[in-house]
Amino acid sequence: MSAGDQKNGGDRAEELVPKTEVWPEVERAEGLARGAALKWASGVFCRPEHLELLSQYRRRESQRTASIHTRLKSMVQSYLEGVGWGLEQLQEARVELKEVSHALKEAGLKSDQNKEGGNSLERLREVSISHGQLLAAVSNLPRLYSVRSMVLETERLVESRRLLEAHARLMDLEHWQDEILWQLQGAAGMTGNSLSPDDQELVVRYFSGVEQLVEALGKELWAVVSSALALARQNPTPFVSAVRIVEREEALDRALLEERGGGNSRPLPPGRPRCWRVHFFRVLEEAVSARFRSVSYLHTRGPGLAGHLLALQHSIMADLTTVRHLLEHCVPAHYQLTRAYLRASHRCLHAHLAQVSSWDLESGEIFAVLNWVLHIYNSPDMMGHPELVAEMDKEELGPLISKEGLEQLQAKYVQSVRKSVSEWMRKALQVELQDWQRDQEPEADHEGFYQTSLPTIITQMLEENARVALMIGESLRDRTIQMGLYEMENLLNRFREALVEFGKEHRRDVSNNKNKFHLHYLLASISNCIILKRSTESLQQQQLSRAAERFSRTPPNPLAALDRAVRRGCRLAMDQLRLELQPFLPGLLTRPWLVQGDPTPKLCHILECHLELYSHVRPPCQQRLQEEAQWLMVVEYVRALMQKKLVCRSVEERRQFAQQMLQDEQLFRELFHSLEGEDSVPEMNPLTLLPVLAEFIRLKDPSMLTLEVSGLAAKYPDISEEHVSALLDIRGDVSRDIKGAVLDLLEQSAPPLPAGYRPIFTNILVPPSTMAFCLPTAKCA
Repeated sequence: MSAGDQKNGGDRAEELVPKTEVWPEVERAEGLARGAALKWASGVFCRPEHLELLSQYRRRESQRTASIHTRLKSMVQSYLEGVGWGLEQLQEARVELKEVSHALKEAGLKSDQNKEGGNSLERLREVSISHGQLLAAVSNLPRLYSVRSMVLETERLVESRRLLEAHARLMDLEHWQDEILWQLQGAAGMTGNSLSPDDQELVVRYFSGVEQLVEALGKELWAVVSSALALARQNPTPFVSAVRIVEREEALDRALLEERGGGNSRPLPPGRPRCWRVHFFRVLEEAVSARFRSVSYLHTRGPGLAGHLLALQHSIMADLTTVRHLLEHCVPAHYQLTRAYLRASHRCLHAHLAQVSSWDLESGEIFAVLNWVLHIYNSPDMMGHPELVAEMDKEELGPLISKEGLEQLQAKYVQSVRKSVSEWMRKALQVELQDWQRDQEPEADHEGFYQTSLPTIITQMLEENARVALMIGESLRDRTIQMGLYEMENLLNRFREALVEFGKEHRRDVSNNKNKFHLHYLLASISNCIILKRSTESLQQQQLSRAAERFSRTPPNPLAALDRAVRRGCRLAMDQLRLELQPFLPGLLTRPWLVQGDPTPKLCHILECHLELYSHVRPPCQQRLQEEAQWLMVVEYVRALMQKKLVCRSVEERRQFAQQMLQDEQLFRELFHSLEGEDSVPEMNPLTLLPVLAEFIRLKDPSMLTLEVSGLAAKYPDISEEHVSALLDIRGDVSRDIKGAVLDLLEQSAPPLPAGYRPIFTNILVPPSTMAFCLPTAKCA
């Protein structure tokens, strides 16, 4: 054999030898152990002197290895013992299963042998069932024969309202029917079958009169319950019988449910449970609803609504009295009949008032409903009666009208009152406008102040509406006042427009005799505004805090409208004064005025007449008109001065000019002396301007004019260069250089207007100066 063959033969021999498979986990564990040992040994024997302890470490590790081998052997031995015991148990179970299987086979064989014998007993079972049914039929024959007669007798008892006897017979019939059905079902149940539908239908049809009797008895029973209130006053016996029957039925329902409920194979009798107690209270509620419908609805709408609610109150309280004193003693205590009647009445009232609230009601009708719901219903005269309070559970009953319903009713009430108030205000304003055209002086009150009927009508109307709304509640009162203030503001805006139109008509035809009392009615209108202002402030004080913010984002502001109307009236009164002064104003500060003093006395006479009329205006507008008249007179006087109708030619004329101005100022001061009280401020009096201007004109040394003008500008900062220039021109002795210096000083030292300062010169225009010479328009010859 060659070497190659030997080699191949050797390879085949190696392939035939099985190789021991090594698990990779074992190799990995062995590698980790060697690495850990090497690491430990390198740490322990890092120095040569440590090698002396090598024998000790080897002995200790040998002991540890032997201990581990011993524990492994004991653990494997215990596992092997458990496996052996389990194998023994499995062998025993196998033997027992074989025995049981053999016994079952023998039982199956014996059962197959006895099956033929059981089939022969089927006929005997059928005969036994038939015998049981016949026995039940024979035992119940007397009852079956008497069913028809008992049904007829029970019908007669029901018709004659002998309800207790009729119910006793009916209970016997129901008991017979239940017993027969159970006996038939029991006989059928012996075979494992239920009662056939045909047999069950036969029994039900035979006892069909029983169901009709139940319906007839129930009908009579509920008729008695429905008329309980009437029967209680005459003969409560039928009602007592009805209650006893209801209690019998409840007891029978309860006993049957306890006996046959919870998995009992015997079913409940037909029509059970009847729950007649629940039906009793349902019929009672229907009877209460019928009592509500019996109250007359003929005059419910309009003024009759209050009477309808009153009739409901009397009807409910009369029924409650009957229930508490008569019917409550005819029923068991747990019925709580009064409380049940209260609940039924409350629900019926809730539904009825919801229907009434949906109508298109007027303010009086809504007031009647709100007053009845919020005050009368819970008062001691009705549900707040001491004997009824204990029976009521307000949380269970709930409100008679929901909160949203009350809000809607109050909103409808305010809207209805608003229409009425708006219409009344419109008519009152028409009457006021007609009064302005009368050819007589306005009426005066006990203090002598002019007035008309307008503020009295408006004030009484708003206060009366607020008082009526307060009878319902503060919230409705606040809403009504809020609405009244809105309407007051609208009225005052129309009133102010009427004043403007009244003034325009007067200016169009001043000579018309119908307008001779124009100023009188203007002053009466101003006095009316003062009265309305007091009424408005009184209404606003009645409102609760922050009421306006609750009801509206933009609260009304009638006081601002009143102020605008008063200002318009005062302006028209001043226009009338200016109109009467106008014919005499051109004569002021002229040569005739300088010589004779005219027309100042005439102006004073007109002012005196107007001031006399202003005394018929209520404060504080009386003082306001007087002050405005004073300012008007001073402004017109200064305006006439700025016209430069008179230019002084000498020192004497300037002295006379200043003297006459001081005399005029004295006349005006005497005329307006009533305005100079203890609280008056001299700087605010416009008459103080006239002596200053007179002194400016009378000044003898023109070089002192610069100082005089600076003082004048400091006291009256609204004076302009044109005004000062006109004053210098009136003097007639001021050179161009002095005049330029004075005007330059004024321009440089112009102070700002202080706070609270009322301008005088601002509204006075100075006419442009006329040229002292003219330019030729053609070439000179």
